[in-house]
Amino acid sequence: MKINVLITACLTLAAAATMTFVSCGGQQQAPQAQAPAIGVVTVEPTTSELNSSYPATVKGKTDIAIRPQVTGFITKVHVDEGQRVHKGQVLFTLDQVQFQAAVDQAEAAVNAARTAVATAKLTEQNKRMLLDKNIISEYEWQMAANSLSQAQAQLSQAQAGLTTARKNLAYTVVTSPSDGVVGTIPNREGSLASPSSAQPLTTVSDNSEVYAYFSLNEKDILELTDGGKASLAERIASMPAVKLRLADGQLYPLEGKVATVSGVIEGTTGSASVRALFDNPNGMLRSGNTGTIVIPRNNDDVIVIPQKATYEIQNLRYVYTVNDSNKTVSTPIEVLPVNDGKNFVVTSGLKSGDRVVVEGVGTKVRDGIVINPVDKTSAPAAEAAAQ
Repeated sequence: MKINVLITACLTLAAAATMTFVSCGGQQQAPQAQAPAIGVVTVEPTTSELNSSYPATVKGKTDIAIRPQVTGFITKVHVDEGQRVHKGQVLFTLDQVQFQAAVDQAEAAVNAARTAVATAKLTEQNKRMLLDKNIISEYEWQMAANSLSQAQAQLSQAQAGLTTARKNLAYTVVTSPSDGVVGTIPNREGSLASPSSAQPLTTVSDNSEVYAYFSLNEKDILELTDGGKASLAERIASMPAVKLRLADGQLYPLEGKVATVSGVIEGTTGSASVRALFDNPNGMLRSGNTGTIVIPRNNDDVIVIPQKATYEIQNLRYVYTVNDSNKTVSTPIEVLPVNDGKNFVVTSGLKSGDRVVVEGVGTKVRDGIVINPVDKTSAPAAEAAAQ
């Protein structure tokens, strides 16, 4: 009996001790969670260069379709595709037999006409002497004079025919009209060549300089002229040098200059054709090459933020700014449509001195939380800080 009482007393004391411990523990407060350390940048106005890219097609300064001026069979091809030629260099020779025969015939006609003129001249002179002696009438002399005039006209006609025949013979030798590079040669020896053929003998492209053709839409042109406040010619003259990105992704080593912008907007495409001129001393560029025109656009005194610092809701773009209490605030912004793929140029919504979150956007950071801001870099280098 005494043992049971003793056990009961011990259990009571243990329970009381446990209750006392729990009660004391209940009075302790759980430690508060620390604010997360988040990278931020303080934005300041800076200078930014953004590039606009446009698909382009390259053409030689002159692409001349070579066609014969007479019809004949090709007897010799003097050049090969891709060969560089000079002005006046022989490209093709056509069959000359019929044209040489025409020259011989024309020369014979000229000789016959000269003989006829000489005979008519003697006759006219003789008739003149007889007229002076009143042996013949003036009518007879006039007939002789008319015959002389007719013979002289026939000589002129024969000489013109000879000139034409010689030109046609010369046309059988087809030469290059300019320096350049030979294109495709679809017809070889034995093929019939004609001025009316749909396909030229070849094309000679003068690619010492090349044109890169690309298009600007109406919006681009309005931006270029500042909504019509400046003339297109003035803006073209002041445009910076442009670059050409080749099909393999490399930049052409020489910069070009925008030369012209078409004065007509194509109704089907809503764009205007633009031509940029590039020097091509080594012949690296050929007619038919494709690439991308890169136009740099300098923006002064603008705020630049990394794209990773932004998020979109219903086509609106936002950033998280940090107020004086280190609390995040969802802030709408507007940016330029042109960007470099890494940064945005902000046109409204931010001002100099604002702190912008550049880490954890879309993951750790949400609107209205308190953070421990960690200053990273200035806005132009924010992309590096955000990575």
